[in-house]
Amino acid sequence: MTDDRQYRLGLSDLLEQDLSSYEFFSSLPPHLQAEIAEQDLASLPEIQEYVAKRGREKTE
Repeated sequence: MTDDRQYRLGLSDLLEQDLSSYEFFSSLPPHLQAEIAEQDLASLPEIQEYVAKRGREKTE
C-alpha cells in the first residue's frame, strides 16, 4: 500500500532547517512572529504572503 500523504513541516521545523526562512522570520516584529506561529504557517512563501497581506491591510 502506497502512502501518498506528504509530511508537512511545522514552523519550528522550517526555521530549524531553512536558513532563509529563519532569517526572514527573525527580521519580523515580535507581534508578527506570534501571529505566524498561531497560524502555523510552514513554508517561506506562506510566511511572505501572510506578511504582505498584513501590510496591505494596514494601508487600506
